[in-house]
Amino acid sequence: MTSAPAARCELSQRFYFEAAHTLRRQVEAEGSRRIHGHTYEAEVTVAGVPDATTGMVMDLGLLRAEIARVRAQLDHHFLDDVPGLGPATLENLCAYLRRELAPAVPGLCAVTVQRQASGDRCVMRW
Repeated sequence: MTSAPAARCELSQRFYFEAAHTLRRQVEAEGSRRIHGHTYEAEVTVAGVPDATTGMVMDLGLLRAEIARVRAQLDHHFLDDVPGLGPATLENLCAYLRRELAPAVPGLCAVTVQRQASGDRCVMRW
């Protein structure tokens, strides 16, 4: 009799940050070019097989510590001035979170950033 393959789990942690930015665009251009702010909600997901000893894909305490480090770079900041972010689009925020977290978060496989108030959301998976 063969045993079932190890179950792969996805573990997610949500957080938010408040930030301001400007954005050059063709539609709704005037308001976007002025400094304005949003409450951003983000979620990062790690995937893997739980460790046989700990039962965890990753210790949530370690994940929260890394999120806090990166959140401090964004929360209550002017996003136009954040090095390496580029235009503060949802897509670029996902890419930024991925780049900042990936070296310290093994198994990172998805990042979501949304603005609940306007219904906008971007999910980046790999």
